[in-house]
Amino acid sequence: MDKKDKKERKSKTSTVDCKETFEPLCVDVKTTKTAVLLLNSTEEDVVITACEAIFEFAAEDVNKVYLMELGVLQPLSQHITHINELIRRNAFKVLGTMASNSAVGNSLQQMDLIPQIIEKLSLDDVIIQEYGALCLSYLSLDPSCKVQIFDNKGLPVLIKLLSCAEPDIQKNSLETIYNLVQNSQFCLHVVELGGIPLILECLNSDYAIIQELALKILQKVTTDKESYSTMRKELAFDKLIEIIKNVDFKDLYVETLQVLFNCVSDSENFQIILEGGGLAIIFKLMVPPKLSETEKLEIPLPPVKWNNNEIQSSAVQCIARAAQNTENHKDLHDLNVEEILIEILSGDNDCAKAFVCQVMTGMSSFLSSKERVRELGGIAALLRLLSSGNVSVRREAVQALDHLTVGHEQNSMTLYEEKGHEILMHRLGDSCPKVVTVATAILCRIVDQESIRCDLLSLGAIPALVEPLKSTDSQVLINATMLICELVLDASARTEMQSAGGLEPLVNLLRSTNMEVLRSTCMAISLCAKDEPTSVEMCKYGALELLDEINQSDNRRSKFSEFALSSLMQSSMSLKYGLTDNLSSTDIITDGFYDAGKLRFDQKVVTLADLFMEPLNQHLPVVVVNTAVEVYLRTRNTEKGQPTERYWKVMNDSALRSLVKEVKESISPLKDKHKQYIELARKVSKVMGGAIEKEDLHTFGWLLHISLLKYKMHCNVIPIGMITKGFYCHRALLFKYLADCIGLSCSLVRGDYNRAWNEVLVCKRDEHSSQPCRYIVDLMHQPGTLLRAQTPAAFRYHSI
Repeated sequence: MDKKDKKERKSKTSTVDCKETFEPLCVDVKTTKTAVLLLNSTEEDVVITACEAIFEFAAEDVNKVYLMELGVLQPLSQHITHINELIRRNAFKVLGTMASNSAVGNSLQQMDLIPQIIEKLSLDDVIIQEYGALCLSYLSLDPSCKVQIFDNKGLPVLIKLLSCAEPDIQKNSLETIYNLVQNSQFCLHVVELGGIPLILECLNSDYAIIQELALKILQKVTTDKESYSTMRKELAFDKLIEIIKNVDFKDLYVETLQVLFNCVSDSENFQIILEGGGLAIIFKLMVPPKLSETEKLEIPLPPVKWNNNEIQSSAVQCIARAAQNTENHKDLHDLNVEEILIEILSGDNDCAKAFVCQVMTGMSSFLSSKERVRELGGIAALLRLLSSGNVSVRREAVQALDHLTVGHEQNSMTLYEEKGHEILMHRLGDSCPKVVTVATAILCRIVDQESIRCDLLSLGAIPALVEPLKSTDSQVLINATMLICELVLDASARTEMQSAGGLEPLVNLLRSTNMEVLRSTCMAISLCAKDEPTSVEMCKYGALELLDEINQSDNRRSKFSEFALSSLMQSSMSLKYGLTDNLSSTDIITDGFYDAGKLRFDQKVVTLADLFMEPLNQHLPVVVVNTAVEVYLRTRNTEKGQPTERYWKVMNDSALRSLVKEVKESISPLKDKHKQYIELARKVSKVMGGAIEKEDLHTFGWLLHISLLKYKMHCNVIPIGMITKGFYCHRALLFKYLADCIGLSCSLVRGDYNRAWNEVLVCKRDEHSSQPCRYIVDLMHQPGTLLRAQTPAAFRYHSI
């Protein structure tokens, strides 16, 4: 190779190395993965083309997840800050589109893109603003993202975008703001950042979705009273009224009415709406065509086409909110709102009916309105609603009746005349606790009239109260027990309480930890305990034990619980004597008294009927006092799931009957009280086996005698008149009974080892003091002797 050839080859090589251009190369990209890889290219045209292809591919939701799994989010998150405007736009378009998928949204949250997105929204680029706001609208559904958007000053940026002419930007910004204001903490910031004027301006949009979103945001924002002044300043109520005036905006009526609902309770807002004709329009939306045709309204109304139930309900709801403010009542009454309300109750819109009841409840503090409702037949209409199958209607109707009748005698009487007491009684078994609570409250209020009380009893009010007594709602329990207090004023009602099975759930309420429930329960028990059968029945269910436990507690004890326990024992002398071992001179023994020995508060109480049913046992017999010729005792049991009743005849105690007659004829006429005690003591001792020296008690044989009586009669209960060998306990009981029969003051005290004695108050004959002294009557050893109490002689008598 010569020198010239070498030089030419070197020259050609140099020329190839310094060439700066490359002919365009067309690459046929057939896989999504390749397109995603191209996003990492350093060539801007390649990135732009890849973004456009990915944007089209991401339209399907399933493709969004696939792209995310290929790692498309990482390069896109970098490209939204790219210096190339077209790359930034395309990256935002892809991210905005993909963010609608929840899985993608979760990944975007973890990448912390919100600050960068908010920063780029400030750029004057409609594409970035549209898709950036779209991305935020999806991300803002997450609570943590809401806070992040707010902390990065996203709210003022979004509010500013509402003034943009592009409807998509407005829509996406509104959606994001709407998501943010779901948290009430952000509502006031919308007001402070001047958002209300721009949101109101969106109501003029040609797009219904933008108008709807604007109204929804206003609905949230106006829940804060701080927004009212801005709403008034921006003439917002006039704009809202214009919407419900326009039939073309029918689809926006509900949202508009919901905004007005938030504001109308404020007196100043109410007056603006009233003066602007807003109430007239709302009334028109409330009124069914039938009322409109009869032209019952006296206010001029623009022509408004009738709408569906939802619109009617929203309109009535607005008035219900306005009625919460007493300052609005006169204006509403002057507009004859009561006539419209009554007419709506005859329709078939349950939701509207419930709101009508709320209006009546709110307006009930205005006397003229309360009376107007009655004059228009509103009370009867409300009573009919109590049979509705809609629980909300029943709940609101009964509350309206409560407010209309409280403190108003004429309305209460109208309720009674319309058989409201009967309707309310049937609602005592309602599935809604609120209905039961209010129904019982109304009945409690009107039952103080004897005629109404008798009607309720004849209709079965007491059996109807058994189920409410088993409720878990404390207010139901309080009202139910208070109504029982009003009903059980006579013996027949208390007997019905027992036969209906109401005593057991009543006693069970003593276990309640609610002091109000406990107090009303104790009151009811005190009243039910006026009769011995009901008293003993309650004791069978543990009333004594529960009340004793309550009265030993510093936290639960009250005057009501103490009185309830006292009432239980006072109503049954048998029970009182068994528990306290003492009957005072004011505790009168009557037929049916029985001595079953000492009782404990935690011991199950056994009725006399139950004692008759028990099989013969080895215990001392129960001694019963009875002078009636025939007495039947009723027992209640459950057989095969059904309550059954049995009647047991108490044996005829002719011996006691004769003794009572003899005592009344021979001792009662004696003028000297001291002499009466002596003669009565001797009489008791004589019929019970005579005087026995203390040293001979072991030979008296009283135990054998009563045991033989017991087995002879095949019963654990023996009449006291059949005992001819009576011990201390038998003689003292007989003395007390006979003394009570002839009006002699006498107490009965039980000691240990079958001892019992009687204490009397007598003035000593040899003393001039007018103060009587307490004596123990000797019925065993020297019958008729009066032993001064607290002396050795008295102590020897009642002790071993």
